[in-house]
Amino acid sequence: MESQDIAERLAGLDGWTLTPEGKAITRHFAFKGFAKAVEMANLAAWLGNKRGHHPDVAFGWGYCQVTFTTHDAGGLTDADFTAAAHLDALLR
Repeated sequence: MESQDIAERLAGLDGWTLTPEGKAITRHFAFKGFAKAVEMANLAAWLGNKRGHHPDVAFGWGYCQVTFTTHDAGGLTDADFTAAAHLDALLR
């Protein structure tokens, strides 16, 4: 994707940022404790399985970080932004 397309798509997402190398989008979720972080990681994994587009997920006490990129394309595609929007919708 072109940088202008990426910027426009990011503007429509809540809390997602472009990684420094510009090949992925990521969102950091903060929680009080471990259980909610695990639940968020499980939700992101469930969504990835349902959509066939799997995120990278990192979590620990008080946080969960979800990252989308299209490995086959070597960067961002429409699928990444769509998956992020679907995850956001689940959280509303």
